[in-house]
Amino acid sequence: MLRQIFIPAVALCSIAILAGCSPSQESQMPEKPTTEKQRLQQLSIAAPQANKIPFSAEYHGKTINDHFNWLKDAGYPEVDDQAIIDYLNEENAYFNAFLTPQKALVDTLFEEFKGRTNDVESSVPWIENDYEYKSFYKPGEEYLTFSRRKLDSDEEVVFLSVTELAKPFDYFTMDDWEISPNNQLIAYSYNTNGDERYRIVVKDLTTGQMLSDELTDTSGDIVFSADSQSIVYGSLASDRWYTESVKVHTLGSKQASDKAIFSESDDGFFIGFGLTSSNEYLVISTGQSETSEVYVVPATDFTAAPVQLVSREQQFLSKIDHANGYFYMLANDTHTNSRLAKVADAEPIYANWETVIAGSNERYLMEMQTFQKFITVASRENGIERFTIYDYAGKEQDVEFPESVFSVSNGNNREFKQDFVRINYNSMITPSTVFDYNVVNKDLVTKKVQEIPSGYDKSQYVTERIMAPARDGVLVPVTLVYKKGFKKDASQPMHLYGYGAYGATISPRFSTTRLSILDRGFSYAIAHVRGSDMLGHQWYLDGKLDKRVNTFNDFVDVARHLVSQKYVAEGNISVSGRSAGGELMGAVTIQAPELWSSVTLGVPFVDVLNTMLDATLPLTPPEWSEWGNPIEDAVAFDYIQSYSPYDNIVAREYPPMLVTGGLNDPRVTYWEPAKWTAKMRELKTDDNLLVMRINMGAGHFSNSGRYGRLRDYAEETAFMLASHGITE
Repeated sequence: MLRQIFIPAVALCSIAILAGCSPSQESQMPEKPTTEKQRLQQLSIAAPQANKIPFSAEYHGKTINDHFNWLKDAGYPEVDDQAIIDYLNEENAYFNAFLTPQKALVDTLFEEFKGRTNDVESSVPWIENDYEYKSFYKPGEEYLTFSRRKLDSDEEVVFLSVTELAKPFDYFTMDDWEISPNNQLIAYSYNTNGDERYRIVVKDLTTGQMLSDELTDTSGDIVFSADSQSIVYGSLASDRWYTESVKVHTLGSKQASDKAIFSESDDGFFIGFGLTSSNEYLVISTGQSETSEVYVVPATDFTAAPVQLVSREQQFLSKIDHANGYFYMLANDTHTNSRLAKVADAEPIYANWETVIAGSNERYLMEMQTFQKFITVASRENGIERFTIYDYAGKEQDVEFPESVFSVSNGNNREFKQDFVRINYNSMITPSTVFDYNVVNKDLVTKKVQEIPSGYDKSQYVTERIMAPARDGVLVPVTLVYKKGFKKDASQPMHLYGYGAYGATISPRFSTTRLSILDRGFSYAIAHVRGSDMLGHQWYLDGKLDKRVNTFNDFVDVARHLVSQKYVAEGNISVSGRSAGGELMGAVTIQAPELWSSVTLGVPFVDVLNTMLDATLPLTPPEWSEWGNPIEDAVAFDYIQSYSPYDNIVAREYPPMLVTGGLNDPRVTYWEPAKWTAKMRELKTDDNLLVMRINMGAGHFSNSGRYGRLRDYAEETAFMLASHGITE
């Protein structure tokens, strides 16, 4: 799922009745922009023009011509071709020329975003291994600080300041940190350029000194051994971005001497690992989109031979946890929407699996976590989330929440023996909330509600869900949110978001940044297109491989339905998506350019055919199970070529576009947005603005600090607003 990313604060919605608005609210809503206002025009300075260098390749008797192929540096992942660097810098300069007259709006948006951010945000404390932990931001800082206190002490000690670690770097991300079972050591992983190759270091919390251990080219995940003398980590291939093995490092030794617990010979499979909730087993999983293979190793002896629970030959997906002598599995072996099964850890062969919760057409089982006395299961029925507690005698109880549609998940539950469940909750109009649910007395206690310093009145916003008919008759869920007083007369602008890949669904989450466009009269909609798993696992299957175009058609059909229902007028819809969602944006720009006021393609996977034809790229083999293998399969070649956005740009008019990318991005390589921009600029026949922002020191996730990201969002929002004629 490496082209999948979590989109900040977008998702489903609650169903509510549209209320009227006061005259003061009504006056704040902008008039419908004219067609001329909706089109950002070309800047007065000349747009960059990429060189065209002939290149062709033949597959299955067909020739591909691509005169922008040179934008892929032959030395990648090192990018030092000066012609490429110069072109990207020219594009950034052109983008900055767009920003100059937009500075006031960008600054206004940034201050709005920042004003809704609690400068000293703090987590709800959690208990783990006789200590109470918490995380918090100090005033003005971009990164978190972590502290802890022993349960029998009042002394709180800072043990990790990400801000201090980040100071020497322009880009810094912390991937993982773990405290050793003896509470004396911390191991943490970090990255300083966005390429997601993490360095792991270890610190003695007693002396404050760094140990000599330093592990490079890791996936970032860390697990300590039970005796605190070694750590497990994922080792990346030296020349490719994928985890090729899970290794054990004995503290004080050289990395070169580390032993592999498990190695993966198929570079089409991704490896992951972690401890069970009981802390008794290390689970190692490897797999691709529809297949998983799972092994377990006793946490007390990482040198023991891994025991296989699931084989890749069985060809189903599974998630594993452990409690009280049993492994518990969510698996779609008997039903596409998964069942919950269990098996004794003494003899965990597949023939011994017992069904605990049967698979169902109506209920899609998504996540679970074991505790000593109960199991939690997150599921979805017809797109509505449920959170259920099961005891080991088979009794169940659904946790009741204050809204009918919401996003809910297990929170920070570190103690296996606890008698409550910490739950993360929010909705399209409810800020992020942390509950503790007491399993015995069924009390739901609010521990924290996201603070919005500049103010927020939930009663002023409305959400609803509708179903939009796609061209093949399937009904596609659509979530909307808007401010009270919104008029369903096609007079107000809309922003429509989509993703639709890898089975990733955008849940109904709250967004502080979204408020800035809602308060300017926009409605905000999410098209839950096929390729996600909003309506179950089959919904995902119906948007991948040879059904991929369903995703694009669904999005366009949702937009047309919203127009027909007078939520918005054609041409007054701005759209955006990131990564695989950026591919969606490219496809719908090609299919229906007349619908969009502007298109924002974030780190877009738009050069699908060429990328899937390049087996030397680290993420191509694992992606064949999602998109198809056009190298070996002529039918897959033709199908991908028929929809690959880059391959289908033709000479015609297109809406204004903002394209973003990162030079060090290992997931969607920088040349995909660069080639899209170059070819689109070559062929489009309009004068609408096309700008590209390439972060020259970051990867897939752009700026690393919380305020740096807000500045990025402010720039992107300013572009979108300008396409609707809104300048303040």
